Amino acid sequence: QVPLVESGGGLVQAGDSLRLSCAASERTFSRYAMGWFRQAPGKAREFATAITWSGGSTYYADSVKGRFTISRDNAKNTVYLQMNSLKPEDTAVYYCAAASSVREITDYYGVPYWGKGTLVTVSS
Repeated sequence: QVPLVESGGGLVQAGDSLRLSCAASERTFSRYAMGWFRQAPGKAREFATAITWSGGSTYYADSVKGRFTISRDNAKNTVYLQMNSLKPEDTAVYYCAAASSVREITDYYGVPYWGKGTLVTVSS
C-alpha cells in the first residue's frame, strides 16, 4: 500500500494559479511513478499529468500542457502540481496516483494507488 494524501485545492478565479501537493506515507516513494488525474462533475476520470520515479521525464494531457507543471521531491515524499492560467473547465476533483511504471498512469491502466482527491473550483 502507498497511502496518498492530496492538499491545496480550493476556489479560485479564472486566470489564477494554484499548487496541489500529494504526500506519500511510504519510504519507497521514490520507486514509484506519480501522476495526477481529474474528474469533472458528471464526467469520467481523466489523465492529466505524470512523472517518472526520478523526475527525469514528465507527461501531460493536451488540455493542460503549457499551463500545468508536475514535479516531485523524493526527499519529502511529495509530488506537486502547479496549475497556472486556470480555466473554468479545469474545475474537478484532482486525484494523486502512484504506480510502478509511468505507463500505467499515462495509459490509465491498472493504477494501483490513489488518493481521495482534492476539489479545485475555478470561477469565471
